[in-house]
Amino acid sequence: MENVVLIIHLLLALSLIGVVLLQRSDGGGLGAMGGGGGGAVSARSKATGLGKLTWILAIAFICTSLILTVIAAQNASGSSIMDRFGGADEVPAEEPAGGIDPEGLLPPPSAGETNMPLVPSAD
Repeated sequence: MENVVLIIHLLLALSLIGVVLLQRSDGGGLGAMGGGGGGAVSARSKATGLGKLTWILAIAFICTSLILTVIAAQNASGSSIMDRFGGADEVPAEEPAGGIDPEGLLPPPSAGETNMPLVPSAD
């Protein structure tokens, strides 16, 4: 089922790209937004067949995207990728010594020392 929806999704994406590229440009591009357009930006053009087809393909593309998301969420079933490959059992999580130096580069503090950083006193 997932493969069928994925193939439909890809065909919709390619069709949507093709239909958008076939449409006639309104001209001006980003330059029309900047002022002096003489009402070209606010004027609404008549809906053409390609425009309607674009809307239909876009809605179908969004629907297949949502369906694929639901299918992927059902297949995930709360497990992580590490559980699937068995990586979570092989590498145990290590606690840092003293909670300060996770890499283990500094020696552990002696009995009389605190874990406070060395900061010059204001005195």
